[in-house]
Amino acid sequence: MTIDWQLLGFGDEGWGGVLLNAATVTVTVSLCAWLLGAMLGSILCWMQIGGARWQQRLANGYITLFRGVPELLVIYLFYFGGRQVVSFIGEGLGMQGPFDVNGFVAGAIAIGLISGAYQSGVFRGAFYAIPKGTLEAATVTGMGRLMLFRRMIVPQALHTALPGMGNQWQSVIKESALVSVTGLVETMNQISTASNSTQMPFFFYSVGAVIYLIITTCSDFVFRYVEKVAMRGQQRARL
Repeated sequence: MTIDWQLLGFGDEGWGGVLLNAATVTVTVSLCAWLLGAMLGSILCWMQIGGARWQQRLANGYITLFRGVPELLVIYLFYFGGRQVVSFIGEGLGMQGPFDVNGFVAGAIAIGLISGAYQSGVFRGAFYAIPKGTLEAATVTGMGRLMLFRRMIVPQALHTALPGMGNQWQSVIKESALVSVTGLVETMNQISTASNSTQMPFFFYSVGAVIYLIITTCSDFVFRYVEKVAMRGQQRARL
C-alpha cells in the first residue's frame, strides 16, 4: 500500500490544515466540558460534605445517574432530545422554526455533566485527605468558614486533587470524540470525512490516533509541571 504523504499537507489538496483546525475544536470543547465538570464537581462535593440531607441525596442521585448512563446516550439526549425541547418551547411561544441545538454547546454540556460526577469524587477525596488537626487549629484561631475555605481547604485540597483532575482531563479528551455524532467538525468527525473521501481508513484513523496521543501527552506534561509547582509552594509554606 502506497501512502501519499502530501495528503497531510497544508495546501488545497492536503488535509493538514483541516485536521489542525479540528484538533483545536477538540481541545476547546474538552476544555469547556472539563471546566464545567470542575465547577459542578465542587458544588456536588460541598453538597455531599456540608449540605443538608436532601442536598446529599440529590448529589448522590446525580452522581449515580451520570456515572451509570453511557456517555454517548447522554450526548444523544442533549443534542437530539434538546432539539425537541427547543422546538416545543419555540412553537409554544409562537415562533417559527426550524429549531436546532448547537453541537458544540450540547457536546460540551453533556460531557461536562458526566465529568462533574467524577470530579466530585476527586474533590471529596482531596477534602478528606486534609488533616483534621489543621482544620481544628484554624477554627480555634478564629477563622470563619469563608476564610477557612479560602486559605486552608482550597490550597491543600487542590494540591491533592491535581492528579485526579489531570486524569479527568484525559478522560474528557477521549470522550470528546463522541461529540462527532452531533455533526461538530472536531477531530473524529474530520478524520472520518477524510477517510471516506480518500478511501484510506487505516491511514487516516492512524493519524487520528496520533493527534489524540499528542494532545494527551502534552496535557500530561502540563499537569505534571503544575503539580511540581504546587509541591514547591507547599514545601515553602511548611518552611
